Amino acid sequence: MASVVLVHGIFNYVRGMPPAKAAAVKADDCRAKLAEGMAKARLAADVPELVMAYYADLLRPDVPGETQSSSADLSFENLTASQRELAAEWLVQAGAPVPGELQNVALAPLRQMLGWLVDDRIGRVGQRVREQTVRRLERVMVALLREVEAYTSWPERRALVRERVAETIRRECPQVVVAHSLGSVVAYETLHAHPELTAAQFVTLGSPLRLPSLVRRLEPGLRGGRGAKPAGVGHWTNFADAGDLVAIPPKLSEVFPVDQDETFDNGLGFHGFGGYLANGLTGLAIVPYLS
Repeated sequence: MASVVLVHGIFNYVRGMPPAKAAAVKADDCRAKLAEGMAKARLAADVPELVMAYYADLLRPDVPGETQSSSADLSFENLTASQRELAAEWLVQAGAPVPGELQNVALAPLRQMLGWLVDDRIGRVGQRVREQTVRRLERVMVALLREVEAYTSWPERRALVRERVAETIRRECPQVVVAHSLGSVVAYETLHAHPELTAAQFVTLGSPLRLPSLVRRLEPGLRGGRGAKPAGVGHWTNFADAGDLVAIPPKLSEVFPVDQDETFDNGLGFHGFGGYLANGLTGLAIVPYLS
């Protein structure tokens, strides 16, 4: 049994690999990053055994047999009208200004708004770096919007994803569950749906749980504007990178009963699971809960 179960976020589908093998590969990648973070924090403990709750194979487009979207079509131009509206709402929530004369938010100049955010957050940089940063953020936004839709639009698929994650937690009986990006939403819903599952520590990294387009779809939904801690969770820690466009707004504790809520700066590696695991604070949040 593993001490830590990881729940991944977006960009984790491994083409042509069975789920068990993909889970092992992803866990190995994360183990190396956590070891790096523990070394930074000068933690003497050994890197704990990690198991990945892998569900990316279940998040496929509406046509059965197709894989997740390729990087080639991860652009604002390929969003539907409703997705564009959600993207604009997301950018406004992050602090991007909307042109004053705009009447329909779905027609907002998304790439221009994203560029304003980049300029505001990283300051003056070369044109090439700026363009690369905008493009990378655009890909992250489009991928998350599509995977959120894949997860929330089909009840049967949502149930399959939750059961896959629940099965992993049930089998491993971990002390700690660490969930990143969309995985924090999946883990939150899974732990609520299965109150018999327990974790002494629940760590969410780069979580979009407060993103308006997700809050409206959460199961269970908010009550009186507040979320609830899953019954089997002892302590909940949330970390958000200051520049992480997915963790918008970053402070989960304003809506959810988070016990420790911290923001830090990972530089331009702002959203990757590896970047969060390689930060020493993540290791410090995990190690005290290991038996």
